[in-house]
Amino acid sequence: MKAVQFSRFGGPEVLQVVDVPTPAAGIGEVLIRIGAAGINFFEALMRADRYAVTPSLPMFPGVEAAGTVEAVGEAVDQRLVGSRVAAPLFVSDRPFGGYAEYVTIDASLAIPLPDALSFEEATALMVQGLTALHLLRRSPPEHKSILVPAAAGGVGSLLLQLAKEQGARRIIALAGSKPKRDLAQSLGADAAVDHHTTDWVAEVRDLARGGVDTIYDTVGGAMTGDFLDVLSPGGELVFAALGRFARDAAELETMIGRNQSLKGFALVPLLSPAVLKTSLSELFELAISGRLTVAIGGRFRLEQAAEAHRLLEERRSTGKVVLIP
Repeated sequence: MKAVQFSRFGGPEVLQVVDVPTPAAGIGEVLIRIGAAGINFFEALMRADRYAVTPSLPMFPGVEAAGTVEAVGEAVDQRLVGSRVAAPLFVSDRPFGGYAEYVTIDASLAIPLPDALSFEEATALMVQGLTALHLLRRSPPEHKSILVPAAAGGVGSLLLQLAKEQGARRIIALAGSKPKRDLAQSLGADAAVDHHTTDWVAEVRDLARGGVDTIYDTVGGAMTGDFLDVLSPGGELVFAALGRFARDAAELETMIGRNQSLKGFALVPLLSPAVLKTSLSELFELAISGRLTVAIGGRFRLEQAAEAHRLLEERRSTGKVVLIP
C-alpha cells in the first residue's frame, strides 16, 4: 500500500509517499480501507521538530482516519466487514499512520459512522471536533463573552458554533482574511476581527466592553500575550496549544492581580473509551441534524501531502484539510 512518511525533519518537502506492506488485522483488530485522513497543524509542527514531543524517525503521520472495514482479526465479529467507521488513532496504542491507504485499529475503538456522514466530515469531528467539544465542557460559555482565535480553522469553526448553541452571550472571532472572517460570522460569530491589524487588541476590547470573559487559546506562542491584554478581570484563559506556552513570571503575576485564571487543556487524558464514543456520537448527531456545519477546506491526494501541509502552515486553509487516498 501507499503511505506518507518523513525520515528527516524539515519543511513540507520532506513528506514522501512510499510503498509499505499492507498491515494485517491482529487479534481484536480491524483493517480499515481509508476513505479520508485528517491533517492537523500539530503534525506540521512534528514534521518540523517544533512540537512538544520529538517523534522517532521514520515517522508515518496521521492520527485520525475514516473508512470501510476491509477485514477483521481473530475474536472480532465478521459482520463488521464492509461497515463504515471512524478510526481515532490518537487514542490507540499505535497513534499514527493515518496518511495511508489502510490502517489497523482495535475493534473497540472503531466508531460506527452514520450513513449520512461523509468520511471527510468524520475526520473533522475527531481531533478537532472533540477538542472544540471538550474545551467548552472544561469552560462552559453560557452567558459569557468569548474570544475564538483561528476562528475559520478546524477547531475554531466548530467551537464557535458549539458555543453559540450552548448560550454564549457574545462570540468574537479572530481571523486573518476577509473570507475567513465572513465564514466565522456565517457560522455564528457576533463579530470578526482581523488580527493582522495593529489595533486589533483595542478593537476586541471595545467589542467586549473592556474585555472578554473566556479565551480558548489554540494558537499559543507570541499571541498568548496579546490574548491576556483582552482578557477581562476575573476572566479565564483556556490554553490548548501544547508546547507553545511561553509566558514570564511578570505576566502570571499580573493575571493573579487581576483575578484571572489559566486553565490547561489536553484532549487525550479526557477521553476514556466510553467518553470517546459518547462524544463522537454527539458530534455526529449534531452534524447530521444540521445544527453543526463541518467546513472542509481542502481535499488532497496522498501524493499532495506536502501541498496540504504548506496550505496549513501558510494559514491559507479554512475548516478541515483532508487527504483522500
